[in-house]
Amino acid sequence: MNEVDTDVKMERGLKNRHIQLIALGGAIGTGLFYGSSETIKMAGPAIVLSYLLGGIVTYFTLRALGEMSVDNPVSGSFSYYAYKNWGEFSGFFSGRNYWFNYIDVSMAELSVIGIYVNYWFPSIPSYISALVSLVIFTLINVTNVKYFGEFEFWFALIKVLAIILMILFGLFIILFNVSSANVSSANVSSTDVIGFSNLWIHGGFFPNGFLPILLSLSIVVFSFGGIELIGITAGEASDPKKSIPKAINQVLYRILIFYIAALLIIMSIFPWNLIGGVGSPFVSIFTKLGIPAASSILNMVVLTACLSTYNSCLYSNGRMLYGLALQGNAPKIFAKLGRSKVPVNGVLFSSLLTSVTVILTYLGTKKIFYYLVSVATFSAVINWCLIIITQIKFRKNLEQTYIDKLEFKMPFYPYSNYVCLIFYLVVVVMMGFIEEMRVSLIIGPLWVILLYVAYKIKRSQFPA
Repeated sequence: MNEVDTDVKMERGLKNRHIQLIALGGAIGTGLFYGSSETIKMAGPAIVLSYLLGGIVTYFTLRALGEMSVDNPVSGSFSYYAYKNWGEFSGFFSGRNYWFNYIDVSMAELSVIGIYVNYWFPSIPSYISALVSLVIFTLINVTNVKYFGEFEFWFALIKVLAIILMILFGLFIILFNVSSANVSSANVSSTDVIGFSNLWIHGGFFPNGFLPILLSLSIVVFSFGGIELIGITAGEASDPKKSIPKAINQVLYRILIFYIAALLIIMSIFPWNLIGGVGSPFVSIFTKLGIPAASSILNMVVLTACLSTYNSCLYSNGRMLYGLALQGNAPKIFAKLGRSKVPVNGVLFSSLLTSVTVILTYLGTKKIFYYLVSVATFSAVINWCLIIITQIKFRKNLEQTYIDKLEFKMPFYPYSNYVCLIFYLVVVVMMGFIEEMRVSLIIGPLWVILLYVAYKIKRSQFPA
């Protein structure tokens, strides 16, 4: 196998503050703000255990990626590492699958943007909101990477500050019961409406049993999707050996704060069984409690989170196509950089494909978000399994003396690797029990077969 050419052309324009906020923002997205409504319906207050378990496994997955990224920070991330340590097909497959995954995630994000815009402007068609967002963020991504970094820095900062303020505001409501006069507007009794007791008085902490915790893991995994963007930024980080370990090590406690604490506050302010499954629970509960100003602000934050995720998807897709092109696993046109040293062709091609969502939104396809989440979750699970296995291959290809000098080792290797793989297997099995998720168990294997056939065709026409 020929050694793949490392990336030395792209500008290292992402500073430490960009990397830290990109990593932080990657942990807060549509999966939390929008998808948590469905998971709360499934498992009730016990949903926090799903997010805790998913967060721990995600952290170890990132540590596996971080070990390789710090050792050799290049564009293309785990596609490059799979190519180098596992073989040509692994590089081809992981890169194409990651790209496909984030085309799907991009579509999922675009599909719900109109929901948040309609909160203020109900007369604006959802497909118009999706189209405008697509055009604006495509333009951002074909300019200098510093602009992307700045946009993500401020987007992430808005999300982080909003979640912190929401948690503090929620605690204030709970401790002082400031909205008790408004609960009548929610058509519920004023008795014990606000308080931590909501976590156990409505059927207990496990109101639907233990199985829904496992079932909810599929949506939880989608919520953490995009957090591996830390590894993608390695090729453009100004100081990757310092910024990447710092960003990854902060992931676990961020999840504890931004997911678990936020959800506990939400379900304490308002009974979990009355939150409903439409829209964002973060917005709806403040509306129901008669606090429109807070709900309007939160809706802006949710919209920002959605746009931020779409922005990051375009960024990572352009870089992944660039890395694949350098390997010879994608058309050479994607290896060309624009004047601003960004992979313009990869970004534009990815943006063109996600524009299909505008058409689907125009047609009013029902349940489009959850179907897209389903396929994205299956694809993400494959990505993360590939990261775990590639890191095992990476270790096995090294001499012990080199392993001892690794700057950012995977904790509890190899046992943590096997635990992560078992967890992802459980997630795939659980997807078969959810109606909207079952489609991925058909599309997913077909996609794997398609990639294998595409690789064989490529090898027959362009043998190494």
